[in-house]
Amino acid sequence: MTLAGVDSDPIAARLALIRPHLDERAWRLLLGAEARVLGAGGIKTVAAAGGAHPDTVAQGVRELDYDEPIPGRVRRPGAGRPPKASTDPELLAALDALVDPVSRGDPESPLRWTTKSTAKLAAELTAAGHRVSARTVAKLLKQIGYSLQANSKTVEGGQHPDRDAQFGYLNTHVEGFQGSGDPVISVDTKKKELVGNYKAAGREWEPAGSPRPVKVHDFADPALGKVAPYGVYDIAANTGWINVGTDADTGEFAVESIRRWWTTMGADTYPNARRLLITADSGGSNGSRLRLWKTELAALATDIGLDITVCHLPPGTSKWNRIEHRLFSAISRNWRARPLESHEVVIETLRATTTSTGLTVHAELDTGTYERGIKITDKQIAALEATQLHRHQFHGDWNYTLTADRTATRPKEPT
Repeated sequence: MTLAGVDSDPIAARLALIRPHLDERAWRLLLGAEARVLGAGGIKTVAAAGGAHPDTVAQGVRELDYDEPIPGRVRRPGAGRPPKASTDPELLAALDALVDPVSRGDPESPLRWTTKSTAKLAAELTAAGHRVSARTVAKLLKQIGYSLQANSKTVEGGQHPDRDAQFGYLNTHVEGFQGSGDPVISVDTKKKELVGNYKAAGREWEPAGSPRPVKVHDFADPALGKVAPYGVYDIAANTGWINVGTDADTGEFAVESIRRWWTTMGADTYPNARRLLITADSGGSNGSRLRLWKTELAALATDIGLDITVCHLPPGTSKWNRIEHRLFSAISRNWRARPLESHEVVIETLRATTTSTGLTVHAELDTGTYERGIKITDKQIAALEATQLHRHQFHGDWNYTLTADRTATRPKEPT
């Protein structure tokens, strides 16, 4: 576009350079000044070059002639569209009625069974006579105290009547063992992970527009399969041991993980230990009802010469287990958005896990085979209770001690 032989491209380039540094008023004044310099037809030319409306340029020309600028204002008094809530006083109440959690139980609520996106909220409000856009709905939601939030895992289910008493009992034992210098560990199995180039939860910094390519489908690799990371967290030493199993997560595997922790780390850390305290969930491979878990622990107690006491967390409190927020949470942060492409990647990522409070983690791969479905008969468990398994008076189903059978013949340690 030209005006009296003037090419508008240099004007457009000049305006594009300065625009990001100006507020609305300064921008109008600049457009007005350019139009005035060009003379007749300047308003139309500058509007096209600057991507502005001709009325905006004309307003800038007029403001150049103001005797005194409007102090402290970008727009003149009364300029701009009035807030939607002021022109429609019933809008906020109507919006709140749609998203209020109480309305989820109201069978008359129009969005009871619908995801409450801003677009659907705007459509429902418009249908009710409150004409509004999705963007305005988003602003109004923030104004009345709403924000986008994910579900929060805080409801543990039914609370056992002895829950608090069990925690008190457990804490008393922890203090007693730590006071005598004996080890206290928290154990659990972290969720199984696919090994291979699969999508991992979380986000990581990558070059813009170049996300890491991973497989579309999460079908287990026949060669790599899954891994079951069984964790042992030493509460006093703030150290973690992860036994990365490639087979079944059974009671035998759980106890073997504790055995490996003891022979690799625990025995050196606690050379004078006389007993070991284990805190564990009530379910899984180390569940309070699992007979195989108790049988294998009895064998472990004999092998290492320590009495092993177990205190289970009450049902429905698995997330309170110390290992969850002292070890597993740090691991999850460390391998976020990182595809676990091989067993080596799994092990090295676990070993690299640290925290500002001094946590260190050791990890090893366990390629052993653990048979599923091993049954411990009533006769076997009765024999164990008569010799090594001693249930505590308070909730013997949650609290028990496996004593070392010091009369048993144990293999000599390899030299």
